[in-house]
Amino acid sequence: MSTPTARRFISTTEGSNSGAFAPVDWGLVAGVAAIWGSSFLFIEIALESLSPGLITWSRILTGFLTLSLFPAARRPIERAAWPRIVLLSVTWTSFPFLLFPIAQQYIDSALTGMLNALVPIFAASIAAILLRRLPRRVQVIGLGVGLVGAVLISLPPLKIGGSTAFGVTLIVLATVSYGVSINIAVPLQQAYGAPAVMFRSLAISAISTFPFAISGLGSASWDISPLLAIAVLGPFGTGIAFIAMAQLVGRVGPTRGGLAIFFIPIVSIILGVMVRSETVEPIQLFGTALILTGAAVASRREK
Repeated sequence: MSTPTARRFISTTEGSNSGAFAPVDWGLVAGVAAIWGSSFLFIEIALESLSPGLITWSRILTGFLTLSLFPAARRPIERAAWPRIVLLSVTWTSFPFLLFPIAQQYIDSALTGMLNALVPIFAASIAAILLRRLPRRVQVIGLGVGLVGAVLISLPPLKIGGSTAFGVTLIVLATVSYGVSINIAVPLQQAYGAPAVMFRSLAISAISTFPFAISGLGSASWDISPLLAIAVLGPFGTGIAFIAMAQLVGRVGPTRGGLAIFFIPIVSIILGVMVRSETVEPIQLFGTALILTGAAVASRREK
C-alpha cells in the first residue's frame, strides 16, 4: 500500500474492505450515528450561555486531551503527511465546527441532524472526482434515494426564508467540508491509524480556533448545563467519534463510509422531539425513511 507521501496533495483511495458491511462496520456506523446524532442537542444546550467560538474551541481542546490518553495517538507520522493533516484539521473540525453552533442559533437540532444527510452525497461526488471513476450502480441508486430524502427534509425550513435559510446554508457548507475531509482521511488512516491522525489534526484545530474562543470569554456564563454539554461534545463527539469515523472510511472507503451520516437524523429527531419538544414535519419523516433506504442499498458489496 502506498503512503500519503506518494499521493497528490488532495487525494483519496479505496477502502480495505470492498465487500458488504461486516458487523464491525455496522458497529462503527452505529457508534458514529449515536454520538454525532446527539451532538447537535448538546450544542444547542451549550449555546444557552456560551458563544459559538468558545463552544468550538472547548470541544476541540477536550477531544484532543482525550486522544492524548491513547498510546496509538503518539505513533510517528512522516513529515510529508503533515500538509494533508493540516488540511484535514481545517475541513473536518475547524471550519465546520465553527459553522454548526452559529447555524444552530437559527435552526433547531433536529433539522441540523437531518441536513447532515448531505455528507454522503458530497463524499461520494468528491471521491468520484479524485478516483476518476463513478461509484457502482447500486451505490448511485442508494445515494440518489438518500439525496431525495435530504432534499425533502430541508424543504419546510427553506420555505420560511430569512434567518432560518441562513442557518441551513451554513450547515450545507459544513457538509461540503465534511465530504472533502472524509476523502482525505482514508489514505491517512490506512497509513498511520485513526488515533495518530486525529490527535495531530485536533492539535492544529485547537490552535487555529483559539482566537474565536477569546472573543466569547467575556459573555460566557459557566453554568452546569453547558459544562456538561462540552464534557460530552469534546471527549465523545470530537475524540472517540472521529476515531470511529476515520476507521470506518479507512475500511469501507469514502463513498460507503459516508453512509454513517445517513443515520444521524434518526438520533437527532428522537432527541430533539423528546428532550427539546421540537417539531418535525411529516415530509421530513418521509425523507428520513428514504435516507435509511438509500443507506441499506448503498452498503452492499462494491465489486
